[in-house]
Amino acid sequence: MTDKSFIETNGIRLATRIEGDGPLVILVHGFPETAYSWRKQVSPLVEAGYRVCVPDVRGYGNSDAPGAVSAYAMEVMPRDFLGLAQALSDEPAVIVGHDWGAPLAWNTARLFPEQFRAVAGLSVPYAPPGDVAPIDLYHKLFTDKGRFFYQVYFQDEGVAEAELEADVEDSLAKFYYAWSGDCPPNGWPTDKPHGDPVLKGLPRPDLPLPWLTQGDLDSYAADFRTSGFRGPLNRYRNQREDHAFLKAHPSNPIIQQPSLFLYGDRDPVLTMFRTPPEDLLPKTLADLRGVHRLPGVGHWTQQEAPDAVNKALIDWLATL
Repeated sequence: MTDKSFIETNGIRLATRIEGDGPLVILVHGFPETAYSWRKQVSPLVEAGYRVCVPDVRGYGNSDAPGAVSAYAMEVMPRDFLGLAQALSDEPAVIVGHDWGAPLAWNTARLFPEQFRAVAGLSVPYAPPGDVAPIDLYHKLFTDKGRFFYQVYFQDEGVAEAELEADVEDSLAKFYYAWSGDCPPNGWPTDKPHGDPVLKGLPRPDLPLPWLTQGDLDSYAADFRTSGFRGPLNRYRNQREDHAFLKAHPSNPIIQQPSLFLYGDRDPVLTMFRTPPEDLLPKTLADLRGVHRLPGVGHWTQQEAPDAVNKALIDWLATL
């Protein structure tokens, strides 16, 4: 991948990798990742005839990192990708997101349908806002019963930052392993009490993993030593505001553009959804062109199964 350049968008600068020529595809990473998480997708997409834009999302790596929690709201962040699309192409773009990048991609497509002609998500399916903000549901399901839940733990400013930044490399290694398809069952503890730190009970893996080398971990750790974790964690701290904004927004909550979803059958995220993606998504995506379930794959979809992800994306893009 080429060196990063900086693009001004929505009042900030994003460190962005751009390669290729052709229709624009924007790849949006999640937590705790950076643009580096898409390293195995860029060349195949470029070779298939696309211009690929991979930003470090605001708060990550060398991108600008505003301090305010509100700077990471869903009302704000989709405009970052709108600005990228407008800066890089005269035609509507395709947006693809993983983990937190998936809700950002889904809602960018929902909010700006004229500028985004198609949308794909990895790991986190699209769901319009329900009656209750997710964080309030998590409190009911976990905190009120004395059980640990990482998104609740992330709410108090400074607490998770201090824990994760104490040893960035160790924190990332444990987090990546616990949510991967390589980790044994219960590698992400489900029996911790509320009040425990997020890293308690997480095993440290021996590297390399099939999808993660020491060099990969070093790259991620360098980025998070630069950015810290405040910006990334602030995304979790906007759930009530996001719910209210999306609930009230006049745009169609059923996404109309061509869409695609991919997920690993060992991804812990899917336990947060009561309805399987194959049953949920036809109700929320009007032009769903595929749901791909990847066996043996955990949460880090495009890194753990790059060949399958690349084929699915390129085949889907060819239908647009």
